[in-house]
Amino acid sequence: MSENASEKVSENNGCIFCKIVAGEIPAAVLFDGENVLSFLDIMPAASGHALVVSKEHFATLLDVPHDVLKDLALTIQKVSAAVVKHTGASGFNVLQSNHESAGQVIPHVHFHIIPRFENDDLNFNWVQKTQDTAELNAYANEIKESLK
Repeated sequence: MSENASEKVSENNGCIFCKIVAGEIPAAVLFDGENVLSFLDIMPAASGHALVVSKEHFATLLDVPHDVLKDLALTIQKVSAAVVKHTGASGFNVLQSNHESAGQVIPHVHFHIIPRFENDDLNFNWVQKTQDTAELNAYANEIKESLK
């Protein structure tokens, strides 16, 4: 790996994904691009569970520059298709968390691609709540203001 990758590891307190990118920790690599690396998860939710990470250390999705985000998205699409084809999955989840309160364990932006099968024992359900239409529209307007 590049000298820059090794430098990034020391800057990011030994981040495990930075160490994988730098080649300091072995991984079952699926795709190695300019800005993105994909490899199999060593603690998979299902066989074929893959990760897609940025090569440069970014803590959350909000920190990723647009050019790298584009590469992440295209790699997620490419790796998802390969995982589904190889595993024979009938579906797949793409999961991504930001910050500890949302379940992010490793503070380096990464996406999980998890192959799914009919009647598998994985469960990503949450309790759905109804919201008053007026309240929903008011909240939408507040968020739209933040987009300006």
